[in-house]
Amino acid sequence: MMELSTRLQAVADFVTAGYKLADIGTDHAYIPIALVEQNRIPGAIAMDINEGPLQRAGEHIAENKMEKKIEIRLSNGFSALKKGEAESAVIAGMGGGLMIRILTEGEQIAKSLKECILQPQSEIERVRRFLLEEGYDILDENMVKDDGKYYTILKVCPLKKTSDKEKESWEEIKSGKRTEMWSEPELKYGRFLLQNRNPVLREYLQREILIREQILAGLDGKENRRIEQRRTELKKELEEAQKGMDYYAV
Repeated sequence: MMELSTRLQAVADFVTAGYKLADIGTDHAYIPIALVEQNRIPGAIAMDINEGPLQRAGEHIAENKMEKKIEIRLSNGFSALKKGEAESAVIAGMGGGLMIRILTEGEQIAKSLKECILQPQSEIERVRRFLLEEGYDILDENMVKDDGKYYTILKVCPLKKTSDKEKESWEEIKSGKRTEMWSEPELKYGRFLLQNRNPVLREYLQREILIREQILAGLDGKENRRIEQRRTELKKELEEAQKGMDYYAV
């Protein structure tokens, strides 16, 4: 059986059973292999922009005798995927900026899917803002700790303008009101993570608070323009993390 890391397992857990999967930036094709092995998905297209990772993915697929169920394709983001070939897409393990670029350049394909599972390595708040402003609904979020690092996973779907609720959401997007409906801590740390009082986020926030308090204590008695600037930044970051912790005090 394919053993996934905590991070990859959390990503795989968000894929809806029965959906054909497109794994963008597949690397070793671990997620498609594990999901096919568990009979969670009927098949997958494992895609990567680089020949090397794609070759490794192909070797892993062959080792697991899954060539009939998992296809490999050289692709820059969604470029080699056609409408209707997949219902779910995984985009994991890359920077938030690159993820936004992939979703922007492949918008027509991305919005033809039923869901996208995203795991940005950076700029998570920027990714949330992008999704809310560009017509995606954030359905769920998870946060896990793997090998000492913290990872956020988002399950999103494109708004299709079919129901009245979704038409209403589109009006909010056009007026720029959609992000205003999320508080600053929710945009920064995740509405679902905070509402569900995710224990990993709590640990992360406690760590963020402690680190900043220690740095601020170390700056005590030191004065110059640069230090004052740093002190202001740290106090703002501390305040943000404390606002996140407020959700756990209820």
